[in-house]
Amino acid sequence: MNKTIVFLWLLTIGFISCKKSEKQIDKLEIAKNYYEVLDQSNVSEMATLLADSLLTKETEYDYEQIFSLKEYIEWLKWDAVFEPTYEILEIEQEDGMVKARISKMDKRISFLHEEPIVTDQVIRFDNDKIASIETTEYVIFNDSTFVENRDSLLNWIDKNHPALNGFIHDQTEVGGIKYLKAIDLYKNEK
Repeated sequence: MNKTIVFLWLLTIGFISCKKSEKQIDKLEIAKNYYEVLDQSNVSEMATLLADSLLTKETEYDYEQIFSLKEYIEWLKWDAVFEPTYEILEIEQEDGMVKARISKMDKRISFLHEEPIVTDQVIRFDNDKIASIETTEYVIFNDSTFVENRDSLLNWIDKNHPALNGFIHDQTEVGGIKYLKAIDLYKNEK
């Protein structure tokens, strides 16, 4: 009788351990899917990965913003305008969160930064949904190049196409289209 109880107890512990291991793998897969969805600008799939609200943080810039799911989807539409490429350089799960090193390149970044931006990010979860994404470090980000190119674009647009002013702060799909138009005009007319 005692052997049966011990056997069942060990079997239960083994089953619980396997379940916990599956949860860890799931979070890593959710994070990988998140970056794949960003890479593909797949708006409909994003809603299945995120909690009802998403906290985004930029540690180096002491900045944070809470997006509703709808607001984040609108941001994704803005991002999609620039035809982004997201690449996972490193990814691991640690203590219920996922840490990743991500490279991002798109038409906007190509113009402003002239090379991919690489960041370290931490993804935290709430019931297997992504609840926060924190950029803990900009591994590759040339602030002076970015600011110089942005200011040059803004000043040129202000002088030559003032109707486009304001695109820099409009993170909607329409704002992204204006941003891309401003870059194209700048490149072609300057």
